[in-house]
Amino acid sequence: MLKKVQSYSSKAIDSDSGSSISIGSQMPQESGINHQLNPNQKTFSIHCLRVVLLFTKITLACLVLYQASESPFRFLPGSIHSFSFSSANNFSNSGKKDLGLKQVLKKAAMPDKTVIITTLNEAWIEPDSIFDLFLESFRIGNETSWLLKHLVVVALDQKAFDHCLRTHLNCYFLTTEGINFSDEAHFMTPSYLKMMWRRIHFLRTVLETGYNFVFTDADIMWLRNPFPHFYSDTNFQISCDSFGGNPTDLNNAPNGGFNYVKSSTQTIEFYKFWYKAREFYPRKHDQDVLNKIKYNPFTRHIGLEIKFLDTAYFGGFCQPSKDLNSVCTMHANCCAGLDNKIHDLKILLEDWRNYLSLPENVRKAQPPSWSVPQSCGPRSFHRHTPRRKNGKTRKEE
Repeated sequence: MLKKVQSYSSKAIDSDSGSSISIGSQMPQESGINHQLNPNQKTFSIHCLRVVLLFTKITLACLVLYQASESPFRFLPGSIHSFSFSSANNFSNSGKKDLGLKQVLKKAAMPDKTVIITTLNEAWIEPDSIFDLFLESFRIGNETSWLLKHLVVVALDQKAFDHCLRTHLNCYFLTTEGINFSDEAHFMTPSYLKMMWRRIHFLRTVLETGYNFVFTDADIMWLRNPFPHFYSDTNFQISCDSFGGNPTDLNNAPNGGFNYVKSSTQTIEFYKFWYKAREFYPRKHDQDVLNKIKYNPFTRHIGLEIKFLDTAYFGGFCQPSKDLNSVCTMHANCCAGLDNKIHDLKILLEDWRNYLSLPENVRKAQPPSWSVPQSCGPRSFHRHTPRRKNGKTRKEE
């Protein structure tokens, strides 16, 4: 957009337009080299100083407007299947917080600029918590402990941030003005939905900063290095609640708790699209909305292919990985309530320890099966009693 600012005899045109900038319609002419004092020199110097200051203000204002601007990702009127496409990658995070994020990502990144990201709030850091089990899985997993140095913990409240710092991990404090994410966010409550969408918004920022990520919920146990089992030919791949066998089949049921995304124009625009689509599907969480938009022609328009991860390697309580010789991660999905999740994840890690204690030939020939889910599963959504902040259930109170 072309902007003109006029004051005194000066005129400035936004440098984005490619036009030149002229200051002063008339400039005094020097008559040769003259070192004698001119009676009008003082007046002229003041005038020049004012012009220079005005030009500086205009330039700074233009720079601020340019840096803060972001072309809105608008849906064209009349249909959710048509969109205007913006290639602008500027994100409106700035200042110390943005610098802090870049520093954390740089410190945690692998040589190819990939980081592992999880989110954490106060409800998940109580003693014997899910977060403790999450970290334990890296330590007892098969060649997974080294991945902890590439983990970025995104804390959603002050206590979670302080706890993260005490664990000597890579920590980033993500604040959301006017929202308290410290309590347990029960499934599909307003707090839960805000937390899920804030996550999508943040992950887009990571992509725009130029980093790839593996996002993982903290109720996912890392038992083997998953990177050898990711697809090499796609920039967006996501785990499933149920996997039908074909990684490109859009009828697979994605789970937003675990995905591997590479930074590219396509993935950045897809995350813009995903976040914007929440307005068209109110009271839906990110996973439900993804299930809607995965069929939208817009994904093909931007050249993005979605691939779904095989539950043989990336399992969960919805569809457990059947072979402990292959499993990389196990997710406490299809489960409501922290108590239910913690109960079954403890059993899962005990199953894993028992598997590791077997002789190698027995593990390969006759691997054991999981003892979970027990408290989790579809029934947990009906019998779940939410805990309050002090750890007691409503029944106990």
